[in-house]
Amino acid sequence: MLHIENLTSGYSQIQVLQDLSFSVQEGEVLGLLGRNGAGKTTLLKTIMGLVRQTSGQVRLDQSNLSALEAHEIPRNGIGYVPQGRRLFPWLTVEENLKMGLLVRNSGNEVLEWVFSLFPVLRERLGQRAGTLSGGEQQMVATARALCLKPRYLLMDEPSEGLMPTMIATVFDTVERLRRENVGVLLVEQKIEGTLRVADRVLFLENGLLKAESTPDALAQDPALLSRYVGIQNTPAPGSSRR
Repeated sequence: MLHIENLTSGYSQIQVLQDLSFSVQEGEVLGLLGRNGAGKTTLLKTIMGLVRQTSGQVRLDQSNLSALEAHEIPRNGIGYVPQGRRLFPWLTVEENLKMGLLVRNSGNEVLEWVFSLFPVLRERLGQRAGTLSGGEQQMVATARALCLKPRYLLMDEPSEGLMPTMIATVFDTVERLRRENVGVLLVEQKIEGTLRVADRVLFLENGLLKAESTPDALAQDPALLSRYVGIQNTPAPGSSRR
């Protein structure tokens, strides 16, 4: 289980996150919602060691990830799809994926698993990543993170700037990962898609964890969505969630 315990972090003298505690189970999709500036991206970066905590811990089972350098955290089975994708645009798709494979010395069986999720990438292996469409770049960014065969995947705004068909692919991929027992911590502005795939939802405001709910409960009473995200109404939760 991935545990966040009394986590506080920020940038220089600016404290962003304040004493956050929650857990994510393997095979669980946990949606993280909140307005811009609430601290969602900072939380993901702190889990990955890109922003150092000032107090608290991030633990994977009994291992203290907070004591590790940032480059060591993916080796423990935590994948990260950052906002903006952050590909190597001058490298080919194949070379970008190999960057992910090298993290944990993953082999061809992992690459074949990734191709089962994103079949089109097999046809794009020799193409420079920077020449792909936005949707294809998002596939590569997600596939690269999955090449380390993570137990948990952190995703930051994966549907940003995508066409509706590609947005559907993003959420379908999240559902597939859950079925394969990968835990997902999802930061996303597409509320309807988040509620379709999430098992639980956390609400963050000004770096504080303010509330927790489920898609079913939010469908009955969307007051938390109105308060912390500004959404007045929410659709009924999707039937695809377990």
